[in-house]
Amino acid sequence: MKKQVLLVAIKVAIFASVATAAAGATAADAAKPVKVFILAGQSNMEGKAPNALLDYQAEDPKTKDFFAHFRKDGKWIVRDDVFIKYLERKGPLTIGYGSPGRTGAELEFGWVMGGHFDEPVLLVKAAWGGHSLVKLFRSPSAGLPGDVMQAELTQAQERVRKNNEKNKKDDPLPTMEDIKRAYGSSYRAMMAEVKETLDNYETMFPALRGRKPELAGFVWFQGWNDQYGGAEKEYASNMKHFIKDVRKDLGVPKLPFVIAAMGQNGSKPATGPMLTIREAQMSMNDVPEFRGNVKAFRTDLLVDKAAEELYPTWSKNAELWKKTGGDHPYHYLGSAIWFTRIGRAMGESMIELIR
Repeated sequence: MKKQVLLVAIKVAIFASVATAAAGATAADAAKPVKVFILAGQSNMEGKAPNALLDYQAEDPKTKDFFAHFRKDGKWIVRDDVFIKYLERKGPLTIGYGSPGRTGAELEFGWVMGGHFDEPVLLVKAAWGGHSLVKLFRSPSAGLPGDVMQAELTQAQERVRKNNEKNKKDDPLPTMEDIKRAYGSSYRAMMAEVKETLDNYETMFPALRGRKPELAGFVWFQGWNDQYGGAEKEYASNMKHFIKDVRKDLGVPKLPFVIAAMGQNGSKPATGPMLTIREAQMSMNDVPEFRGNVKAFRTDLLVDKAAEELYPTWSKNAELWKKTGGDHPYHYLGSAIWFTRIGRAMGESMIELIR
């Protein structure tokens, strides 16, 4: 009888010990923060690789190994430790969080971050096609270009005057306040997107309830629309202001900042404004106060050569092109391979800065 009582006591003690350990593990797990990364830019940060292209290349013997880590049992993996909010869309990370029906660099970037951290990861993507750094993404400390704005105002007023005369209308003329409103509008929208997500992430992502968000890094992928009107000449200055303002407004003075420098030239040498912007982006690596906390890398060096070689004759080889690329050079040919390589470089650069 005593032996039985002793066995029961031992079982109760073991159960209590296991329960205590489990409770402790749960509490420790809940104490881990959510690592939050902001991905911002224009159409290429949106992501332009067609999902149908990924589906094909994930099964094609020539390319399937490249995409194998995204797949299990013939299907795309939906991660349970990496989440994404992209404007009106949200959920666990998988393909399809680019432009409608497409995927971008966020997929591989999220995979790299998810593999690096024990904590869950949340990606907040704020990207709008055609938005420049010189105007729409212009950050507060860059100031406003008075002469440029005055010229814009004059042109806008002249358009309205002509329209009024032609159509016998009496529409009011634009004011300087109307012109000012566009400057920095995407920067403000980006910050609003981040704030909304951080304020509501537990509702958006129930799996993250009870965890605190921690801003861990920022990734910038932009440049095309600054090639016009001389905007490329002030890109370096605007980029410095942007980095400083992002850190100030987010309250993280040394927030790791990765820049995917322009590279739509691919294997061909970059020239003109594209080269100027790429050099401006790469120059951030040499700004003394950014050393060790900002990393720019070249995306042209990651080119998908198969897509690049086929592109000149894509319209004559439409069916083959659907299995190789999916867009024009300004969108990195819509190459799933190129966007994935860029995403990996983003992730590796971010890890380098975090370390």
